[in-house]
Amino acid sequence: MDLQTVLPLVALTIGCLAYIFWPQQRVLAPVEKTRLDYLRERKSVIYDNLRDLNFEFRAGKFPEEDYERQRGDLEAEAARVVGEMESLGG
Repeated sequence: MDLQTVLPLVALTIGCLAYIFWPQQRVLAPVEKTRLDYLRERKSVIYDNLRDLNFEFRAGKFPEEDYERQRGDLEAEAARVVGEMESLGG
């Protein structure tokens, strides 16, 4: 192999390795979540759980007493979350 072939390959290899392994100069700061952000996420999760519970009950996977108890618990938690959101102005 001649120098005109080897030199570009070596330069390309060094460039690729430097790009891959060079330490990052900027570190992104973590996003600060407010209490309202947390409550919005929690409300979404509770509503998803209620939808899943209703679907599974209709599919016959839950006895009615378990369904009623779990639905009541989820609705009570949703009410607490929405109430706290309203008190925070969300």
